Amino acid sequence: MDATAAQVSLDHESRIEQDDHHAVRLWLRLLTCTNLIERHLRNRLRKQFEITLPRFDLMAQLAREPKGLTMGDLSQRMMVSGGNVSGIASQLEGEGLIAREPVPGNRRAFCVTLTPTGRQRFSEMAEAHESWVTECLGNLSGADFEQMMSLLKEIKTDVARIES
Repeated sequence: MDATAAQVSLDHESRIEQDDHHAVRLWLRLLTCTNLIERHLRNRLRKQFEITLPRFDLMAQLAREPKGLTMGDLSQRMMVSGGNVSGIASQLEGEGLIAREPVPGNRRAFCVTLTPTGRQRFSEMAEAHESWVTECLGNLSGADFEQMMSLLKEIKTDVARIES
């Protein structure tokens, strides 16, 4: 068995049983696809830019907010603990990619922004990242894309309704 076949045989979807409910089979298929794409993106970021996906994600959040975000805002947006954000921010700050400045009137809060070097570096990474995502998902026809987006919107709406 080649490496690709071995990798696919060990994914979440390999746990599917014929008598599993179709919702379980769909969930495992979605999870498998997500994990495969994420692994691809992680590997490409590491190989081409020597950066981790969490560090890229933090920079992506800052790229969307040129005025900066507090550490708490970053933690919420990235859905990780403040400690995780702090560790990632320390690494990026050490490399000169982000800056942390105290928030006036709040001695405990810091506003985080991309430095000019960080903006340039993120721009290069974002361009490559988009091409890799397109490589993974860009072969869908326009109609297939629209159908998939519509179906996933239904799932998202249903899950949000259940959660509320």
